[in-house]
Amino acid sequence: MEQTATTPEQKLFRTMMQFHKLGWHQKSIAGCKPSEIRVLFCVRRSMNLPNPEIKVSEISKQLDVTSPTITQLLKGLEANGLIERHIDPIDRRAVVVKLTRKGEMVAQQAADAFFASMHGLLEYLGEEQSNQLVDLLSKVLRYFEEREASMYHSLWNGDEEA
Repeated sequence: MEQTATTPEQKLFRTMMQFHKLGWHQKSIAGCKPSEIRVLFCVRRSMNLPNPEIKVSEISKQLDVTSPTITQLLKGLEANGLIERHIDPIDRRAVVVKLTRKGEMVAQQAADAFFASMHGLLEYLGEEQSNQLVDLLSKVLRYFEEREASMYHSLWNGDEEA
């Protein structure tokens, strides 16, 4: 027998767990895993800069993932013909990445799928509730960012409990 959530905390936790189980953001696109899509998006954003290449270390920073993890993802993307890597001519210690034509098409396909999903949600909720959801999610994000910063600060200062 399933226990129903009774307190607001239980209801919120249960709903968040249902989102996690649903895996709505974990769909593969064009054979790429979500982590690979995030890397493609990161590389794609650099294409609008004067130099349309991005260093592996910069991808690592932007995605908050270790460089070895990014390197493994890049190997798969390169093997599938989605990116090109080469030594940075200015800083010979660094590797730079750029999208291939195929990589641009896959990144666009992923962006289209994501925006279609968001558009469907917007139509389902309506404009007013969509704006309320954005406001609430922004507030939730701020709460967890402030909470994490506070816990980090407490640990940094040697406090017993965060």
